[in-house]
Amino acid sequence: MSPIDREEAARRAVQELLKPGYEKESLFDELYRRVTQFMGDLVDAATGGGTAGGMIASVVIVLILLGVIMLISWQLRRTVRRRRLVVGGLFGERAMSAAEHRQVAERLAAEGHWTEAIQERLRAIARDLEERALVDGMPGRTADELAAEAAVALPGFAAELAAAARSFDDVTYGGVPGTRDAYETMSRLDERLRQARPIPVGAGVAPGGGVS
Repeated sequence: MSPIDREEAARRAVQELLKPGYEKESLFDELYRRVTQFMGDLVDAATGGGTAGGMIASVVIVLILLGVIMLISWQLRRTVRRRRLVVGGLFGERAMSAAEHRQVAERLAAEGHWTEAIQERLRAIARDLEERALVDGMPGRTADELAAEAAVALPGFAAELAAAARSFDDVTYGGVPGTRDAYETMSRLDERLRQARPIPVGAGVAPGGGVS
């Protein structure tokens, strides 16, 4: 039999490694196999490893199950919080300043996307009031809650704030299309609120939002 040269040996080695028996299992399969084997060993120890070994194995199994339950619970709470921010409140997940919301609103208005522009303009109002400490920063705040809280510090704007909240809810949840007039009304309110000062306790309110 003639000796095998280097190239022939390499070819045969590659063919051998390509056989099914040499296939490398995926990372997921390997992890699943190891975890299953570990849990099986614990169960075997709990059922046949004597009193001490069984108690230790049982405790470990319980701790693992509690850890899994806590992880699932944490993930569910996180999902619920995200859903509240996106669905029930004014803001999305990303925190933006009042100036950034105004820039987005102006861009959307210039493109004729009035519904989205109205939403961003009210978000600008809400963020501006938060930045000036006229309302508390509250995740999941609704437009109506914003209007009610802002009216405490700026009672002269109570009716306009309530109207702005209705406008936001109409275009966001009521299926009412946004309009240029609605956006310009929201923008004018935003500019006036930026110049407004909170009413001192005990001061009277003059018509138009001033202090008497």
